[in-house]
Amino acid sequence: MRILLTNDDGIHADGLAALRRIAARLSDDVWVCAPEVEQSGAGRALTLSDPVRVRQIEPRVFAVSGTPTDCAMIAIQELVTGGKPDLVLSGVNRGQNLAEDVTLSGTVAGALQGMAMGVPSIALSQSVMRFDDRVRASFEVAEHFGPGLVQRLIALGWPENVVINVNFPPVPVADVTGVEVTRQGSRDQHHLHFERRTDLRGRDYFWMGFQGQPSTPPDGVDLAAVYGGRISVTPLHIDLTHQETVARLKGLLGGVPPTFHPAGEP
Repeated sequence: MRILLTNDDGIHADGLAALRRIAARLSDDVWVCAPEVEQSGAGRALTLSDPVRVRQIEPRVFAVSGTPTDCAMIAIQELVTGGKPDLVLSGVNRGQNLAEDVTLSGTVAGALQGMAMGVPSIALSQSVMRFDDRVRASFEVAEHFGPGLVQRLIALGWPENVVINVNFPPVPVADVTGVEVTRQGSRDQHHLHFERRTDLRGRDYFWMGFQGQPSTPPDGVDLAAVYGGRISVTPLHIDLTHQETVARLKGLLGGVPPTFHPAGEP
């Protein structure tokens, strides 16, 4: 089995080192193509206005001056020799990719690009208690359970237009209470915010941060599983169409385009 690894935390990330150890237990044909620098929050961004440069670090290991999507695309098309990968693993991300995070996540985007190019793909993330670069994240849970979980997912299979989003809970290995197949949740607390600061020349700038307020999610969603010490496995697909609204608008908006009426006119 040929496995391609990518991530959004960058080629030197501890999570990528953990993912390489996970993949090594599954195959001896492992390739790595990851961003040269951190690309967290890049989503499905492509590098369109600059050249994408590739640096080979060692055999089958490449750093790319682009996004996770760039990495997956260039690796599958150009860098991986001897045939297309059989599996893309993206991660292990330092921090959870749950709920609405999946639309921003470069980790999920790397998996989506693999899926778009016909390769079964899994995104893996290690939840953390708090985002603090002074605290080194532990990937022990991901490394302990990752190989068996990936192996089982491969055996079970999933549709070709689906990626699997896995989140490991931020608890010791002994405290993991199981695996739960979940749906994508939605937070009831807005956890991202900008903080206004002033530089030494008196100019304002803004820094993105995370609030520590947990949500109160319903049972069955990815957030609830991770909060409960369970490994969350969420099948995702790229179709964002809201079918109920399609059905409602078809009877109201179809046919001749509506005429514009200035304010105050019937």
